Amino acid sequence: MSVPTKWQTMLGTSLVVVTLALPSPSLAGPVAERQKSSERVPFTAGEMAAAKPVSLRQTMRIAGDDPKAFQALVDGASKASEPWLVLSGGGENGAFAAGLLQGWTESGSRPEFGIVTGVSTGAMIAPFAFLGASGDEAIAKAYTEVSAADVFEFGATNEALTDTWPLKRRIERSVTANLLKAVAAEHDKGRRLLVATTAVDGERPVLWDMGAIAKAANDPKDRPKALDLFRSVVLASSAVPGVFPPVMIDATGPDGKAFQEMHADGGTMAPYYLAPEASLLDADGGGLRLPTRTIYVVVNNKLTPDFQVAARSTLSILGRSMSAAIKAQTRAALALSKSFAERRGLDLRVAQIDGRFTKSSSAPFDQGYMKALFAHGAKLGREGTAFESDAVAGDVPTGTTRSTKAPQRPYDLAGR
Repeated sequence: MSVPTKWQTMLGTSLVVVTLALPSPSLAGPVAERQKSSERVPFTAGEMAAAKPVSLRQTMRIAGDDPKAFQALVDGASKASEPWLVLSGGGENGAFAAGLLQGWTESGSRPEFGIVTGVSTGAMIAPFAFLGASGDEAIAKAYTEVSAADVFEFGATNEALTDTWPLKRRIERSVTANLLKAVAAEHDKGRRLLVATTAVDGERPVLWDMGAIAKAANDPKDRPKALDLFRSVVLASSAVPGVFPPVMIDATGPDGKAFQEMHADGGTMAPYYLAPEASLLDADGGGLRLPTRTIYVVVNNKLTPDFQVAARSTLSILGRSMSAAIKAQTRAALALSKSFAERRGLDLRVAQIDGRFTKSSSAPFDQGYMKALFAHGAKLGREGTAFESDAVAGDVPTGTTRSTKAPQRPYDLAGR
């Protein structure tokens, strides 16, 4: 096989990017943290819709399936007319995007993106990609030096098969006030960093304006809450349901009622976030107007079938079935995105792990595999061939979707 199985990928969900190669903790998670109460304060959909996360006053999230709210969000971003970067999920295969971004920087043709969105492993990469070349080193280390023990610990709870306490501790050390300060500065320039989670209670996507959260940290009295929320969203976006525990986010309703929302992997709803589903499905885009003309989508996965004889075990059956489901979901999402782009006259450029990469992995966070995939992505980024219009035989077509009938041709990453 050329990429890890979905089970390996789920266990390798690339929360790694925020680890920044920190030394591994030597102590297990506190018993109190590992034995959380399952009791929850009941609340309604209306209360959640009107709630303020961690009692912060600023508006910092929208329902990810609300076209009007999304339109208002992008209209409020003065740099939204610049190219967009959309980063998919894919677990440890996020090494592909990490390498691609570094190679892109080295090529000298990497744009400054007006909007960056991330789901699951893409959410882990997104804050650093948002900061441009200054974030490349952190991403590179995270995707080539981490091990499974740096992210999770086996041990089923009432919420999941594993415990991600090692990762949570690493996030606390790496997502710092200085990082939020840098994100807030870019937000003030009119750029936007968006991360998607899934609201488990409401079965809806939630789109978090990470720059707005970072800005809230400029107020000393709100800084601890904003920092905690930023970390929680990063962790939640890759909390694969059933494998990694969900993330509970404190919220306060309009009447002062306090409760906890349950958030999980943003990839539960879609493999990446481009726009609300209703807008993508509507023949005229539901009236949605994207200010940009160019969108780069990086798919951290291989989408072609991968034959393996499955073992007669729960994990093998679950892993193979999930792998097939994720690939089918991503292929469908790409088809929908390309149709939307054609209707709206957008230049949609797609990169994926295609037949040019043939290395294999036998375990989660196989450093040899991740280093090879990182190097592959970096090579494509330097050469300007990551978004080629001519797909390798057997792969889902990658490249550009244009509104014109002109023949497509290969082009570099700056669109020349």
